Amino acid sequence: MQMALTQFIRRNAQITRNSVATTFGERSQDWTGFQNRISRLAAGLQGLGVTPGDRVAILANNSDRYLEYFFAVPWSGGVFVPINTRLAPPEVEYWISDSGSQILFIDDDFLPYLPKLRGKMPSVQHIIYVGDGAAPEGLLHYETLIQENDPAEDAGRCGEDLAGLFYTGGTTGVSKGVMLSHRNLVSNAMHVIHEMDFSADMMWLHAGPMFHLADGTATFGATVLGAAHCFIPKFEPAAALEALEKHQVTNTLFVPTMMNMVVNHPDVTKRDISTLRGILYGASPMPEAVVRKAMKLMPNVGFYHAYGQTECSPLLTLLKPPYHVFDGPDAGLAKSVGRATIGVELIILDADGNEVPRGEVGEICAKGPNVMQGYWNKPDLTAQTIRDGWIHTGDGGTMDEDGFVFVVDRVKDMIISGGENVYSAEVENAVYQHPSVVECAVIGVPDEKWGERVHAIVRLQEGETVDEAGIIAHCHALIANYKCPRSVSFRTEPMPLSGAGKILKTDLRKPYWEGKTKQVN
Repeated sequence: MQMALTQFIRRNAQITRNSVATTFGERSQDWTGFQNRISRLAAGLQGLGVTPGDRVAILANNSDRYLEYFFAVPWSGGVFVPINTRLAPPEVEYWISDSGSQILFIDDDFLPYLPKLRGKMPSVQHIIYVGDGAAPEGLLHYETLIQENDPAEDAGRCGEDLAGLFYTGGTTGVSKGVMLSHRNLVSNAMHVIHEMDFSADMMWLHAGPMFHLADGTATFGATVLGAAHCFIPKFEPAAALEALEKHQVTNTLFVPTMMNMVVNHPDVTKRDISTLRGILYGASPMPEAVVRKAMKLMPNVGFYHAYGQTECSPLLTLLKPPYHVFDGPDAGLAKSVGRATIGVELIILDADGNEVPRGEVGEICAKGPNVMQGYWNKPDLTAQTIRDGWIHTGDGGTMDEDGFVFVVDRVKDMIISGGENVYSAEVENAVYQHPSVVECAVIGVPDEKWGERVHAIVRLQEGETVDEAGIIAHCHALIANYKCPRSVSFRTEPMPLSGAGKILKTDLRKPYWEGKTKQVN
């Protein structure tokens, strides 16, 4: 089989040519129109000098044009570089410069970045405006490139050819460009289709940010099948609920923070979302209390808990709907992230590279055709991450006798208090079960006696009151004493989030660790 992302566009135009490809606002197009537009856009990119392997970046919110970008760039022979929409201009500058991107697509929301970036992007030769108005001075217009060019032949990139650079991080430290080939992304799409029960009659709502590969499961998986895509520019719970109803959405992604906002939104019971049949979640731990509420509010929806990382394109495991139960012989499996997906091999290793016994904590490691080629221009880091054929995820976890994987925490987020390992995700799950809690993050903070102590940062439901002692007592009824928070702080503002919707624990830790060195590594 030819592992090429663009082959599916030709197939869709051939066998589902009149089916809806994209719907955004008042715009809608079928797969024939989609192929025509991306092949013309590809011709425009080639006319601007894009040759095989050249990088083409985008800084924009979700839209039908973002999906076109994902296929026009490889059609032209280029490599796409999606940029995190939460980055500050200096971080955007680093991603563009590190990737050597020659072209930048940008929409209205990010035009204010350009004065701050001007003169600091030496590799960028052209900037393309992705919007509906007139192109600002000095920028090319997206639609003009399409209108003024005849369709180009597919450049034929496939297999081990680089398809995309997906940068990880960017909110702390130095970002790393993850090199994903056509084979990586097509393999992952095939895994997704089978494991998540995708079908050609789907309508997928892009509610999560399209720069992130969590949403990318459908960017490529749904497109393989010729399913339909609809979009909201960025996640907001009321807008997501409106789109679910208006477009008769069948499937979508809600990372835990998004799910929490949706199930606690007053409109959730007012919208007709009866067409919805599948919700994918993952990217960070899902508190049991939140998923229970979601299942109660949406009893006919199948919930899919995915675990993976950018370096794996991203899917590694999946917990399917039948295991989302809290009673009977399978009770307890809902706390897992499921089992290795088709095409993926998983193992739990200790620090010396030996497999640990079932039930013991180690590092989750994986093999498969979806595993990255490596980090862009970072061969040493690549060699540290992929060892003896296994990619080391940096996540601590266990595996039971039936292959179900339980993620205990990011290795870096583990709290070591008085010599005991405390996994923040487990503590957060306990805190979330308090009926007054709407949002929670557990971190390690300095403690003279214990080195680190378990500290919970909590946001309460509007109108609810509970004090530190109440939260701690609640946890004592659910988890071991040494795991319980020793201190609690409260905030009224929502937690800081990354562009992917993860709570930024690094930001929450900063005030506590400023000027200090961790006593326990």
